[in-house]
This record gives sequence, C-alpha cells and structure tokens, in this order.
Amino acid sequence: MTDAHPDPLIALRPWEAPEVTSWGRLPMNAVDRRAGAVSLDGDWRFQLLPAPDAPLGEVWSSSSVPGVWTMQGTDDLPRYLNVRMPFAEFPPGVPAANPTGVYERVVDVPAEWAGRRIVLQVGAAESVLLVHVDGRPVGISKDSHLAAEFDLTDVVRPGERATLRLTVVKWSDASHIEDQDQWWHGGITRSVLLYARDPLYLADVTVRARRDGDLRVDCLVRDSGGALPEGWYVSGELDGRLLTQDAEFDRVNAEDERVSGFLGEARLRAAVPDVRTWNAETPELYGLTVRLHRADGTVADTSRHRIGFRDVEITGRDLLVNGERVFIRGVNRHDFHPLTGRTVSYDDMRADLVLLKRFGFNAIRTAHYPNDPALYDLADELGFYVVDEAGIESHDHAHEIADDPRYLGAFVDRVARMVLRDKNHPSVIVWSLGSESDYGANHDAAAGWVRRHDPTRPVQYEGAAKRGWADPDLASDIACPMYAPLQECLAHAMSGRQTKPLIQCEYSHAMGNSNGTLADHWEAIEATPGLQGGFIWEFWDHGILQRVNDGRPAGRGGAGLYGNGVAAPGHRWAYGGDFGETDHDGAFIADGVVFPDRTPKPVMFEHREIAAPVRIEHFRHEGVVLGNHQHFRGLDWLSGEWELALADGGTLTAPAELPDLRPGETAAVPLPFELPEDGGEAWLTLRVTTARDESWAPRGTVVCLPRIRLRHAAPVRHAFVTHRPVELDEDGLLVHPLLTAGPTLSLWRAPTDNDELGGMAARWREWGLDALTRKVVAVRRDPGRVTVVCDHLCPGGTVRHEQVFTAVEGGLLVEECAELPEALDDVARVGSVFETDAGLNLLEWFGRGPWESYPDRGAGAPVGHHALPVDELFTPYLRPQESGGRHGVRRFTLSAPDATGLAVRLDRPRQVSVTRHRATDLAAAAHHDELVPQAGCVVHIDAAHRGLGTASCGPDTFATYLVAAGVHRWSWTLRVL
Repeated sequence: MTDAHPDPLIALRPWEAPEVTSWGRLPMNAVDRRAGAVSLDGDWRFQLLPAPDAPLGEVWSSSSVPGVWTMQGTDDLPRYLNVRMPFAEFPPGVPAANPTGVYERVVDVPAEWAGRRIVLQVGAAESVLLVHVDGRPVGISKDSHLAAEFDLTDVVRPGERATLRLTVVKWSDASHIEDQDQWWHGGITRSVLLYARDPLYLADVTVRARRDGDLRVDCLVRDSGGALPEGWYVSGELDGRLLTQDAEFDRVNAEDERVSGFLGEARLRAAVPDVRTWNAETPELYGLTVRLHRADGTVADTSRHRIGFRDVEITGRDLLVNGERVFIRGVNRHDFHPLTGRTVSYDDMRADLVLLKRFGFNAIRTAHYPNDPALYDLADELGFYVVDEAGIESHDHAHEIADDPRYLGAFVDRVARMVLRDKNHPSVIVWSLGSESDYGANHDAAAGWVRRHDPTRPVQYEGAAKRGWADPDLASDIACPMYAPLQECLAHAMSGRQTKPLIQCEYSHAMGNSNGTLADHWEAIEATPGLQGGFIWEFWDHGILQRVNDGRPAGRGGAGLYGNGVAAPGHRWAYGGDFGETDHDGAFIADGVVFPDRTPKPVMFEHREIAAPVRIEHFRHEGVVLGNHQHFRGLDWLSGEWELALADGGTLTAPAELPDLRPGETAAVPLPFELPEDGGEAWLTLRVTTARDESWAPRGTVVCLPRIRLRHAAPVRHAFVTHRPVELDEDGLLVHPLLTAGPTLSLWRAPTDNDELGGMAARWREWGLDALTRKVVAVRRDPGRVTVVCDHLCPGGTVRHEQVFTAVEGGLLVEECAELPEALDDVARVGSVFETDAGLNLLEWFGRGPWESYPDRGAGAPVGHHALPVDELFTPYLRPQESGGRHGVRRFTLSAPDATGLAVRLDRPRQVSVTRHRATDLAAAAHHDELVPQAGCVVHIDAAHRGLGTASCGPDTFATYLVAAGVHRWSWTLRVL
C-alpha cells in the first residue's frame, strides 16, 4: 500500500488488498427500503480511465446506470473465458492496465429529509466500488453481485445539491473469486437508490414461518445516535392479523448483560390457523408489516414483506419441503441480457421465470452469485425452489485460494451478506457456498456462520461434496456433484452407503444441439430412492447482439430481438473471440436452454414432457390410466383434449375430462374414440392446458402432451414392380426430375458442440468421414431395377454401400445396405443424403414433432401429423452445426405451393432432416451470417443416427445411442406428388 495519492480511498489501493472487503459500508439486512426511495438511475457523466490512480481528463461522456461500460461504446469490450483468468497475475495480484469507470451526477437532496438518516444504495458494481460525495471519501465495497449501502447523513445537506461520484475498478483481488463462467464486464450493473429513514430504525428483520402456522419475527433495532431511546417497541400484522410481542423473549434479553444499549431486540409471534402453505406448485403468500414505534406510539420505521409458511428439512437421504420429498427440476441462471449484459430489468426477470414455469421447471440455482433481488420476489410469487449461491468461484486458482487466510474474510463476508439479504424468501430452500473453488478452511468458516445464523435451511457446496458424497463431516448437507454419470448416481443410491440427498448442481450441458439422454436420466431419477433431480446448465445462451459491420455490441440502441432465435439482419450473436480478443473460450458461453432472445430451444419441449404433472401411465383395452405426478396439487387447474393420430388417416379430437386425483394417485378413464379397424399405426395424445389464468400462464397454455401408442404399424407393402427404366448419371447416382443430387451414402454430420469438445469430431475427421471418396464398383441393370455397388474410401477403412433402385407402381423403391469395418465403431450417422430442386418449401410428415428431435432427445415430440415450412425446420444454434432433425419419421412429403413435389415412405421409423444447408457448409461457418442457404433442400434419411449426449461438459450419450460398425440396412420409396 501507499499513501502517496491525495485521495485516501485510492491510497488504500483496495483493488489489490484482499484484507479490505469494505470500508464505510453498512451491514447487510433484509429490511425493505424501496418505499419512498429516490431512484438515481439514468445517464451519469462518465470517464473511463486506464487505471484507478490515473488522473481524470477534462472531457466527460455519458453512461447509462445501471449498465456496463463494456456494452456502451467504450474501447473496453466484453471478454469471455470459462476457467482461466483474463490476466496473468496470481492472486491477489491484478494487472497495471485496469479499466476504471468514474461516474458523476448531481443529486438534489429533498428538504423534507432534514433530521433523517440518509443512505445511498448501489445495487451492484463490478468489481470494486469507491464512493465520494463532494470530493469527500465515503466508503468502499467489494462483491460484484450484492448491494452496498453507505450512510451519507454527515456529508449531504437536505434541501441542497451534492455531487456524487462512484468509481468502479474492473480488476481486483476479488476478481480471482469471481471467475464465474460468464462475460467479463465492468460497471454499475444494478439500480442506485437514495433513501431516508428516521434515526431510530429497523436494523434487520428475520422471519421464521413454519408449515404448521407458527410465525416468529425477530427484529433488530438501532439508532444512528448510538444509544437507543427509552420506550421504543415493535408491532406487526399479517394480512390484518395483529402479531403479539414475545414478552418472554424481551424479558430474557433485558436480563442478559451482553445486550448493550445500542442494539435492541424484539420478537413478534403468531399462530396462524388453517394456514395456506407455500410450495412451488401453490406458492401461497401472506403480507407481513413490521413497524418500529417511538415511546409515544408514532411510527419511526416500517418494513413490508411477502412471506410464505413452509418447512425445509433433510430426513435421511431425502430433501423435504413441507414433509414431502420433492423432485428438483432445476436450471442454472445468470443475470444476463443480450443488449445490456449483466443488467436485467424486472420485466426481463419475470419473462425468464414465466418461461421456465411454462416448461416444467420448478427450481433455480443462482449461478454463481446472488441474483437481482427482484428475482427472489418473483420466485416467491410464481413458485420456484431456489438454491441461493454466494458470489464465490475461484476456478483458475481454486486450490490455492480455498485455504488462503487472506481470502477468509471475503468468503465469510459474501456468504453471510447473501444470507442476511435473502433469508426471508420462502423460495430460498438451500444456501450454496459458491461454485468450483475447490474446498478448504474458508468454506468451513462460511458454512459455520450460515448454520449458526440460519439453521432452518441446508447448506450445499459441490467442492465439498466431490470429496465424498456420503461424508457427514463435509460442509455440504446435499451431495451435489457436477455431471456425474448416471450409472455412478444409481450405484451410489443402491450402495447402502448413501447418507444425503443426491441432487446434481449441474447435470446436463445445453451447449448447442445437446441435452441427449435427459429423459433417460429422469426415468432413473423417478424410479430410484435417493436420487432427487438436478439443475441443467444453463438457462441462457449468452450471445451478445453484435453489429457485423464494426464488431461492437449493438447495445441498447440495437436492432431489437425477433423472438425466433435468429439475430436481426446486419447483426449476429457474438461469443468468445468475436470482440477481437485472442485468448478466449469461444462458444462455450452459448450453453443455454434458450437462445439469447429467450426463444426456447427444442430441449425445452423435452423438459416440459419429462416434468408433465399428468401422465398416461399405460393402456388397457377399455381405456387408459392417468396419473397425477405433482407433489401438492390436484388436477383441477388443468383442462384436457384427446388427439388420436392415425398413420394412414387424419387426427381426431375429443374433449377430455380429467379425473379428480390427489398427488400420486391414478385412475382409469375410458378411451374417447372407437379405434378404426384400419388406419395403421395409432397414437393417443392428451393435450393438457391451463383451465384458468395462472400467474405464469393465461388460460389455454399448453402444460404437457402425454401420449401412448394404441396400435403398432402394419408391415410396409411395396407396390407392384414395373419395367420403367431407372436412370443413373455418369457417376452412378440416381437421376430424378425433382432431385439435383441423387442419394448417396452419408456417415458424417456437421459436428455439434458435444461432438467437437467431446473428441468425436476429431476422430471422424481423422477417419475421413467428412470427405469420403466414392468409387463405383459395379452396376447391374435388370428390367425396372438397377443395383449400384460402391466403395467409400477413407483413412478409417472402406465402407461398402449397395443401392437397389426398383421402379414400382407410383414411384421408386430404394433399398440400401452399408457395411462399416470394425475400425469405424462410432460414426455420426449411416444413411442417405440427396438434394432437391428449388421450390419445395413445405415439409409434412408423420412421426415425432413438430420440434426437432434425436434418438436420445425425443420424449418432448409427440408422434402425429406435422407440417412446417422448410425454413422453420432448422434450429439456429449460435455456432452452426447439425440441427433440424426429426426422429421416428415414418413418411414425409416435400411440396411446392401448387401441391406438386415428392413423397417418401420409410421402411420403419427413421431419423430425417430437411434443411437448406449442406453439412460441409455448416461445419465451415462460425456464425449464421456466413451461411448461404441452398435454393433447394438437403435431405438426410438415416438408418441410424448417433445420439447427442452432453459431452461438451459432462457424459456422452449412452452406448444404446451409438452407431456401431457392421451391416446397416434401410429402404424407402420415392414418388412424385
């Protein structure tokens, strides 16, 4: 440290002093201070300095608060790294080049605030905040994701103006524990408020509301003058019901010599009869008002809360909410927006949670820091279980920092302040000590503080849990691993050694075309005591809307968001490396279940079906059995409609009357239709919607689409063979009036992110599957039939491929066989690819849909008749890759507006994709603006297609979804419409 700088805050050099977590900052509390506060949001004068001790210039620009300067036209642009720090210095060191934002504005202090306590609240600043008023130092705060409050009473005068300066230093010793797998930004990311309160004030309010109706409200009281005045007292009411003061508590405290005259304590009690309990399905809330009175009865301070009565406990290896073992269907969520970076509005947060609720999620892990306070209010209201996570992740230097005493204060400070802020939210059911920071004494110290202050909730920490899922002496009450293989989880649950609930904090990585085997995981979870769910990584693709012409963030003045996952014309979704940085982690930032504009990815429909509250259990001759798979709620909030899809017919519908079922109950209901004797394969789907308006969905919103097959398909019978000639070109490829390229063998797909990061794509390229050399071995012509035998040569071996083209009544029968050598034991696909003429713009099919689906991710796509324009089949994952496939397709047509086109019927359900892009073009592009779509369609018909898995971060797909070596056979008929 040095005292050379005239500014005492700068002289402290807090950005490189881990022992300085704050100075002048007020203690965190759970008292609501929003009423009557003055918002200081808006445009502030702004300068971006190269370092915190650099002199101010004469020229000021403006910056929007809240907001990050990295998204507002400065030369300091966003940067993405997952594990590695963005600078070379070891903890607690920081680089000399340290962008520092200086914000200034004039504040009019209301005259009516005379004699009151005046407090500044800065919602969040990344990463060190220094506060000055009229040039006088006020305080310092570290912790980029929690608010900092400062008492300005002695430095401002009511009725006069004051110049408020907020200096934000981007890099600090604290950055080493904020290495949180997100964009690095700098700025003031949440709202700035100024409020006034009486010198006698509520210092904290702690609510304990149990499911039996017992309510306890503990209040701490202070006075800015120091000693408390005589005669103060606290009162409260709950939805108009007066609370009683706990005289026994007050008497004990009065006799306790440790209670000094500057801290008052009071306890309010109530026993609420017929209490409506809070849970994620029925989030019942009560209004609590706490008032602090002076001796004459006048009110000095008030705090209002929305509270819920519920219990959280761990019994054996079960996490219980209100005594019920609940499944945790969770997602990890960052505060993120593609136009404003880390700054998220209330409307944005509500839209996030409403969308999650509509797709069956009931839990959120606030990865990897406390989220905006409004999110917890919304979680209380809409119904989510929250794992509240402290702002600690030291990924790059985790082992060194976990036991470093220089960071002990920061660990305890961040965990404690989170608990103090969020403890009254019923949605918060678990405290998390942070993420990916190894495990050491600093974690144990933080866990000890939490358990002493709030024994009503369990504590979890993945870094401790990975030392031993059953170890009772570690600072985690829950076994919460990351990406543990399902077989390991099952083995643990059945070992007899399990002592804690197993709920993975991350278990399925949503990067690109991913989340394979999600349904398999949940089938096992629901069937295995001891397994209770987990959290998908993550909610958002963190693509930043970027102007293509200059490579800068579009910012608030961007072209807007279309809501279809595609960036607006002239823009693209930027990921790591797109802002000129050479050291980055690329598209690993794009790993969410929604696109940057909040458009749901196909996996959302998969999850919605996995989490279905009502399901068709099985089929009996006289009807089907329905089950209620909720924990607390009946089915009265739902409506239903039956849909019967006949493969060789249409779709029939009929209203459905859902039975009155309590959670866990089942009931048989009669079939709504007379099943026709003909019509081939038949599927029954129950379209379940909301019966009335919910807080998260209007009446008629689809909740789930459970389905069951009533009849299997009849064997495919081909039409009579004719003697029409079958024409081949000089390369031995089929010539057809609607095809611009005849069908040929395909063993490769444009690698998904899982393929690339999991190592499969490198192996496929090494084998040469992306550039097969096709050599015609033999052509045999018979009346109405041609047989073509080809060898496909590649470094991985030779693949023999035989095609038999037979002219049949009304079209062409194509029978194919491919023999893969043993060396090619795990390829992307085995199938045919061909290209069509232009003008065929509508795909209609019978199979899974309408959403994209794959062999290991198809539970969310009901079997039926579907139709979509070809341009809507493709899924625009941020990095172009294999997408748009439909699994289990039995037949399809591609048609022009005049209904001409082609029809294909498959020998059995197959994987089919129809897009405008060749696999080679997708694989060569980094962004979608680089792609030039084909005029016609690129069609893949796969005998076998590899599952997606989640190997970009986690386990690969299961062996049952791999494409093995050996002989593969498939056939299909092609006819002209």
